[in-house]
Amino acid sequence: MTDADSRYRWTGYSPRGTRGWVTLTMSALALAYVLHWSALGAQLSWGELAAGLPQIADFASRALPPDTGVLGRLMAPALETVQIAVWGTLLAVPPAVVLSFLAARNLQSRRWLYQSTRQLLNGVRSINELILALVFVSAVGLGPFPGVLALAVHGAGMLGKFFAEAIEEIDQGPLEALRATGARPLQVIVYGVLPQVLTAWIAVLLYRFEVNLRSATVLGMVGAGGLGFELVGSLKLFRYQETATCILVIMGMVIVADMISSQLRHRIQNSGRH
Repeated sequence: MTDADSRYRWTGYSPRGTRGWVTLTMSALALAYVLHWSALGAQLSWGELAAGLPQIADFASRALPPDTGVLGRLMAPALETVQIAVWGTLLAVPPAVVLSFLAARNLQSRRWLYQSTRQLLNGVRSINELILALVFVSAVGLGPFPGVLALAVHGAGMLGKFFAEAIEEIDQGPLEALRATGARPLQVIVYGVLPQVLTAWIAVLLYRFEVNLRSATVLGMVGAGGLGFELVGSLKLFRYQETATCILVIMGMVIVADMISSQLRHRIQNSGRH
């Protein structure tokens, strides 16, 4: 075998014998059937999409060029959106950290507590932020605060899951050494767990902030403040050029947040390797 052959050699699953090929064929047919069934349920229709393209083009023509005269008015809602994302992320961290230690299989010996915490995290993150925002709007009224609460509750479920999975992937050697010296559970967490997961936790937290920034713009559509509120208002009043400006501002915010968080994650991950 030449160097080129070894360099481009297939390393995935390869069926062996007649039984392997039959299994592979049946699996491919089953997958094709599931995809066809789901396409029928989702009512995928490329013909309808093609027929609707003129309406999309008409909307775009009405929205262009964007009305840059409203940029000054959008600065305050844009800052409010960032504030919602910041506090929605920060308030999710304390419950996520606590629940992650209970939901980590390698730290939690009581199976019933591990399973119940896992199901709690599943239940919390299964509720969409929009639904949570509607609940909190009815509880505390319109404004950015219900948006913060919605992001915090949903984020606690998401971060708790990611934090727990990071804990389950750590090296058990330092933990066993600490336990052998008589360290208490809290000391094991502080000196054995946290140093190994902190870098991964911060990277996940930065990514969650990006997600919350995107979600915060949508939560404004149900009265939770921010740019989403302005976006819906312009649509209801058929001011499509203002709508285009809102969309551009949202895109700019997301791009900037992605660039900053990507740089921070890169530096944190590099520092964690040294």
